[in-house]
Amino acid sequence: MSDIPTSSDAAHLLTHLAKARPGHHVQVEGQALPPEIVLLRAFQSRRLATTHADLLTHRRYRPATEFFLTDVYAPRDFSQRDADMQRFYEGVRRVLPERAVAILADVVALSNLTNELDERLARALVDELGVTDSITPQQYAAGYRICDNYDDRLRQIKLIGDIGRGIDRLIHIPFVAIALRLAHGPAVLAGWGELQRYLEHGFAAFKHMKGADEFLTTVDRRETAILDRIFAAHPEPFDLTADR
Repeated sequence: MSDIPTSSDAAHLLTHLAKARPGHHVQVEGQALPPEIVLLRAFQSRRLATTHADLLTHRRYRPATEFFLTDVYAPRDFSQRDADMQRFYEGVRRVLPERAVAILADVVALSNLTNELDERLARALVDELGVTDSITPQQYAAGYRICDNYDDRLRQIKLIGDIGRGIDRLIHIPFVAIALRLAHGPAVLAGWGELQRYLEHGFAAFKHMKGADEFLTTVDRRETAILDRIFAAHPEPFDLTADR
């Protein structure tokens, strides 16, 4: 059986979202992000915007770049959306084929991995490098080496590519766009608004590109190069201008 989701798979997935079939929505009590996490994610967002400045200003790639900067890496509390995604995934994976929920599994995995890596890095920056109210590129790179989790960071980059390619496949499936629009009202009324908007933002951004391979390959190449430079103790690990 093909691993590529069909139009029927996508329709069933969105029907489950619209009808909240995984169960009643659970409200997560909002909590302010720890200041060290806010500081870290603000630095990461600025770094990514600088590394991929050409993609951010490119007419074709800007929406997708903004999606990652605002909906994946940002100094915001994603706890409600993450909890919704986990609950939704746990519900639908019992009743839908694996190919239909693979992208949800990757999103959940990326969210969990990113939160874990951020917490470990923040602790290293504060406890071992004395970071208080600002982070330098050198401190950030040193924090990576202290955490010593190269394989996990490589997996994080790979998951981004997997999710992007999964979204890119979905936009080519007939009727997905219509089903997503039809799911909006019922999903919001059922309490799944944050998750619905996340799916809509990602879908719209990738549909705008009309093909995501070059974008995803560029991001993967640059982020892997930076990761390698960090662990090689390169004095300017984030300066890839000569490589473009």
